[in-house]
Amino acid sequence: MSNSNFKKNILNTRMITCIFTGFASGLPLYILIQLIPIWLRDEEVGLAEIGLLSLTTLPYTLKFLWAPFLDKYSITFFHRTIGLRRSWMILTQIILILLIGSLGFLNPSAHLFQLSILCLGIAIFSSTFDIAVDAYRRQILPDPELGLGNSIHVNAYRISSLIPGSLALILSTFMSWTIVFIVTSSFILVGIAMTLMVREPELNTIESNKKNSFLIDPFLEFFSRQGVMHGIAIILFMLLFKLGDSMATSLATPFYYDLGFSMEDIGVVAKNAALWPSIFGGIAGGIIMIKIGINKALWIFGLIQILSILGFAILARVGEGIILLGLVISFEYLGVGLGTAAFIAFIARTTSKQYAATQFALFTAMTAIPRTTISASSGFIVETIGWESFFYLCTLLALPGMILLLKVAPWGAKPKT
Repeated sequence: MSNSNFKKNILNTRMITCIFTGFASGLPLYILIQLIPIWLRDEEVGLAEIGLLSLTTLPYTLKFLWAPFLDKYSITFFHRTIGLRRSWMILTQIILILLIGSLGFLNPSAHLFQLSILCLGIAIFSSTFDIAVDAYRRQILPDPELGLGNSIHVNAYRISSLIPGSLALILSTFMSWTIVFIVTSSFILVGIAMTLMVREPELNTIESNKKNSFLIDPFLEFFSRQGVMHGIAIILFMLLFKLGDSMATSLATPFYYDLGFSMEDIGVVAKNAALWPSIFGGIAGGIIMIKIGINKALWIFGLIQILSILGFAILARVGEGIILLGLVISFEYLGVGLGTAAFIAFIARTTSKQYAATQFALFTAMTAIPRTTISASSGFIVETIGWESFFYLCTLLALPGMILLLKVAPWGAKPKT
């Protein structure tokens, strides 16, 4: 790739759009999982109730069930002016502002049921926005830009956590919670402004989806395009590629604590050593993919991802040293950032632009299955075999996903689209 084309793939309005799609996508989720729990605790709501409230985030996993409707139907009033994808994006964000802004008017102790309904509504409309914006991003990004565009989106998604996870908490020290939630919800205006300024993708999915059942067409299209055996291999790869990595990080904080590191060490060193290398890895991975392509990136970044897991095994054996803690975590989350960048780009490339909403939602939901099941089993495994052996097991579990690359993304092969 020439330097002029390389710069063109990086410096364009599509990359700027991905910053705003990521920020707008992440903000509601972090309000649910970061801001609301600490608000409830501040209002003396019990930990059991707070834990049960996390069930309201289930729509993020189940969003593929209604994703086909977003490939088929638009909001008629909005569609006449701004198009299929943007009509859903604008409607969901308007509703989210109203729902999030309403939270602060409730007394959590007296209105916990109503609060739960509001949180469920936020999760439903936020995950619906994710469906629309993921499909939009897939349709506007050319294949060479999928790596960087999705990396920028994911990292802007993470950075959005600073609003509910930091700014809102600072504001709560000298403002009422009512004002805090109104101010926090106002940041969604950034996403609304982005939606109004960007153009609708050229592909008209409504006209292209009229022949058969729109509920099964996305699945038939995937297997007819990829072939049954290749399609099954892709699905297995999506389930397995992040398995070892997700397992290794699922109990990271208890692991640091068991090694004797203080809460302050974990809060300052561990969290910063995780966030910034993952962001750097994501952006660097996206830029590198423009040069080398998604297939080679999956091999290289996947290998780094595996090697980084072994750093935890070394830390488990040594058992001390704040510098070693920072180095191990930084390398691990660099691997997380690189691996995730290539993985999300692969998922995006695998989806059809015609059925982007349904296929992207289904594939990303599938990747959450191992992470969810792992969280339930990792503790039992650690208690049985110990931390060091646990991380060796995580390393071994990362290998099947790498082996499947021989089938789904051979080194240097032209991708099957």
